[in-house]
Amino acid sequence: MVVGDFAIELDTVVVGSGPGGYVAAIRAAQLGQKVAIIERDYIGGTCLNVGCIPSKALINAGHVYHNAKHGDFFGVNTKDITVDFARTQQWKDEEVVGKLTGGVEMLLKKNKVEIIEGEAFFVNDNTLRVIKEDAAQTYSFKNAIIATGSRPIEIPGFAFNDRVLDSTGILALTDIPKDLVVIGGGYIGSELAGAFANFGTKITILEGSPQIIPNFEKDMVRLVENEFKEKDVEIITNAMAKEASVDGDRVTVTYEVGGKTHTVEADYCLVTVGRRPNTDEMGLELAGVRVGDRGLIAVDDQCRTSVKNIYAIGDAVEGPALAHKASYEAKVAAAAISGDESTVVDYVAIPAVCFTDPELASVGHTQESAKEAGLDVKATKFPFAGNGRALSLNHTDGFVRLITTKEGNVIVGAQVAGPNASDVIAELTLAVESGMNAEDIALTIHSHPSLAESVMDTAEAALGMPIHM
Repeated sequence: MVVGDFAIELDTVVVGSGPGGYVAAIRAAQLGQKVAIIERDYIGGTCLNVGCIPSKALINAGHVYHNAKHGDFFGVNTKDITVDFARTQQWKDEEVVGKLTGGVEMLLKKNKVEIIEGEAFFVNDNTLRVIKEDAAQTYSFKNAIIATGSRPIEIPGFAFNDRVLDSTGILALTDIPKDLVVIGGGYIGSELAGAFANFGTKITILEGSPQIIPNFEKDMVRLVENEFKEKDVEIITNAMAKEASVDGDRVTVTYEVGGKTHTVEADYCLVTVGRRPNTDEMGLELAGVRVGDRGLIAVDDQCRTSVKNIYAIGDAVEGPALAHKASYEAKVAAAAISGDESTVVDYVAIPAVCFTDPELASVGHTQESAKEAGLDVKATKFPFAGNGRALSLNHTDGFVRLITTKEGNVIVGAQVAGPNASDVIAELTLAVESGMNAEDIALTIHSHPSLAESVMDTAEAALGMPIHM
């Protein structure tokens, strides 16, 4: 191994180039810092390369195929519809992932961020080494931001191989599986199950809790369960996965429900039971950075660790493992390094989205959590069945729900289940963040016809003056 015999001096160094890392690097550069970013795998991190972006591309491709196969009610001739999955994957990799990651690299260079390839290891609180293949270089730094993301959890009995896959592996398949077992019915498992179900794969979901997507309310999840049922997806809840046995090109999964053992066979088994932070084996203990039992780094409200010049964001710290949370924290950390003491994290309005059929989105309080917080609230729901745009899209399942205070009608939370919920939730996130009330929404002119009109209709209903309900 070739080792640099002197330390190269850096001002601000960012470890990891995902949605947290590259945003932190660019914002720090915009604030006048001289920035370097270290990446061991690929610019854009997990999200852009093997996570959020490629999975949504595959989900959309599945929608196109499924809608084409079932478009006869529109009067569209649906005979002889086929899918060239190799071409689908090529489009995903080249036209979506390739363009985005290339764009991020261009933005980093445009903002004069130095890109350093390799794996970072801390030596102390002002020094790290970057190792790449058979070479290593030592760097000193004034400030560092840890944005190393997370990786899939591998559980006992389900070692990853050619047939037992993590989310990265399933996104790289060259053929559509005939059947697929999904261990874990959370966000990732349900999204990818839905994508392959749309391509015609027979799906079995094994979920350990009483319902899939347990972070969303039951009436929202029920819509997804109904859609899965129509696509012949089998959902088995309260199931404990025991082991996977591979025989040639088939895998048999053994699981237990209520003390009884069962098996299911498929082409592949997808394991999506959570992620663990990439904070191990990078020398954080040598830098004095305090790390908890679950590998999460303790930080203050400016994302500062136990070492005053080292910051941590995204999946490396407490909170939901969401790309947009990481990007938000990135801006706070960059501002803090620049001497801004007023910018702190405020998690009152972090939207959560699940790209299932239909999409689910939530922000702020649910009715239950608001009551637990001591708020006197009411819930108002408006169905997409009463929305003209939803009717024209033939997607009328679902609703918009506002959680408002009984006094003042202040919007403290919202849930959307239905078409384009991932976009509709944005207006409601702004409303919660800004402390708006239902009248503010009701008096805002919404374009017609649009799905967003359902937000206005819900606000009017919350005020006791519904027009379309």
